[in-house]
Amino acid sequence: MTEPTKAEILEIVTKRSKNRIKGSVRLEMPDMATIYVDETGAIESDQAADIVLTADSRVFYEIATGVKNPAKAFMMRQLKVDGNPMKALKIGEILSSQD
Repeated sequence: MTEPTKAEILEIVTKRSKNRIKGSVRLEMPDMATIYVDETGAIESDQAADIVLTADSRVFYEIATGVKNPAKAFMMRQLKVDGNPMKALKIGEILSSQD
């Protein structure tokens, strides 16, 4: 599997989050970029958000493509949550859904 690109992650996250996310979340990928996500989609930005999720780009890509379960990634300490964990779990479910 090739490494995900920033453009791929932005596209997938925008598709999954548009009109579905309530509030905002910042996806911090130290190896790639910081992405701000809300109901309008995803953009590269480090602006303040309700919840901050931190993981490598590979982990976010695997969550977004349904390969990795977000709760499992959190339990395995591959995903760090700063903010309400229940809201973060809901966001993880939205980002990993194939709808």
